[in-house]
Amino acid sequence: MEITSIIAIYVLFWVMSAFIILPIGIRNHHESGIEMVKGQADGAPVNFRPLRVLLLTTLLATAAFGLFYLNYIYGWITLDTIDVFDSRERLG
Repeated sequence: MEITSIIAIYVLFWVMSAFIILPIGIRNHHESGIEMVKGQADGAPVNFRPLRVLLLTTLLATAAFGLFYLNYIYGWITLDTIDVFDSRERLG
């Protein structure tokens, strides 16, 4: 696998991980019991910590990409493994 492919796939894992990590631990004003500022959105987070989100996203993306890359090298799960309907034999 070329380095450009590795970088592109890692970025995809990172973005996917960001969408998984973003809602974890976020509370709005109603849940926290804090008074809202006039004009503030109802769902605006009270305790958003971007550095924590970046760190957790990077850790999750690195672990997921590591498993993906090890599977790419060692071939633990292949198309034949997940082809439960034998569609590859019918097509060929």
